Amino acid sequence: MGLSGLLPPPRVGPPKRRRSRTREEMRSGSGADPRDPQPLGTAMERLVRARGWRTELGLRLIVSRWSMLVGEANAQHSAPEAYHDHVLVVRAESSTWATALRTIAPQVVAELNRRLGEGSVVRVDVRGPASPSWKHGPRSVPGRGPRDTYG
Repeated sequence: MGLSGLLPPPRVGPPKRRRSRTREEMRSGSGADPRDPQPLGTAMERLVRARGWRTELGLRLIVSRWSMLVGEANAQHSAPEAYHDHVLVVRAESSTWATALRTIAPQVVAELNRRLGEGSVVRVDVRGPASPSWKHGPRSVPGRGPRDTYG
């Protein structure tokens, strides 16, 4: 007995295609339809509005032009660090620059609200340089540590 008894008979003609399930087709008429191609700007605007990103994107755009908002001298010595709960956190490189920025913080809040919408920023929290950490490693001792000898 040869292989012919073990194999199925050869197919004759083109292979059979399975019919796909017929779905109810929606056809667009000659008028505008939401399924029609949209300009990229319109689609992005819809996405930004749906996700609630308008304030954050506007804030990032304005912060990218930080020197125009606070002045060239202030911008060289400070940078926005974070934005959460309608508070913009700004880090200054020295306590002197932090004090200078705190004096103009109300004007910065007013300008941000004018550009972004009222209530977008309620406060600008200006912080000075971060102090060094004296805790090194997992086993640190409570108390002042090496700083207690400074006098």
